[in-house]
Amino acid sequence: MMERIVLVTGGGNGLGRAVAARFLADGDTVFITGRNAGRVADTAAEIGAKPIPADASDPAQVARMAGELGDDLDVLVNMAGGNTDFTASASASAVGIGTQPDGPLAKLERVATAWRANLDANLLSAVLTTTAVLGKLRAGGSIINVGSIGAEYAATSYGAAKAALAAWTAGLSAEVGTRGLTANVISPGYIAETDFFRGRLTEERKDRLIKATHDGRAGRPGDIAETAYFLASDGARHITGQTLHVNGGAHTTR
Repeated sequence: MMERIVLVTGGGNGLGRAVAARFLADGDTVFITGRNAGRVADTAAEIGAKPIPADASDPAQVARMAGELGDDLDVLVNMAGGNTDFTASASASAVGIGTQPDGPLAKLERVATAWRANLDANLLSAVLTTTAVLGKLRAGGSIINVGSIGAEYAATSYGAAKAALAAWTAGLSAEVGTRGLTANVISPGYIAETDFFRGRLTEERKDRLIKATHDGRAGRPGDIAETAYFLASDGARHITGQTLHVNGGAHTTR
């Protein structure tokens, strides 16, 4: 396989870093983006990637990133995101927000803010990045969006955003297929060795998440990285418009 050009958003840590490292191990050129410029630069130096600091939910920053990327691209992995409820709750507690009762309008404004944050981080980020670089993707290329098992329940803004991401990807596949591109979603279950839960994962909940699997173990970053690598391979050229669940059987499909 020829050397490819790969873009991984949210590549500064966690699953994004693991995915970037997997493509680098195959000799590909990998660009990583993220909002934290220092972390992106440090990770790039550690694993051998090329850093482009950018917030994937900010149109101006995405446009700048696309301009710095170059003319050609083979693989796009939209990894940027995460449950913004975790960080928002921590920030609110730190300044005392939510300690006093509020009225109906304040409650609605708080809900609107929370939902917009998760939609921006998990849906709009992928839409903006894909739109910005779509013209650079060469025939035989792949668009890989990262969803969540939470999309199957969607009781929260995070789950709803990931469900919308899967629906959008299915439609995107039909649009780009004639150009020789594939578009798929990887939907992880519980993955250990990441900071997804921002320190809010109790041992009790961790045990429940593992017990829900069929293989009795937590997922690992490498599980997602290998799936992304496969979806971008020659062996996956007839797989498109799909959501691939990587959760040890915690959610099954037929």
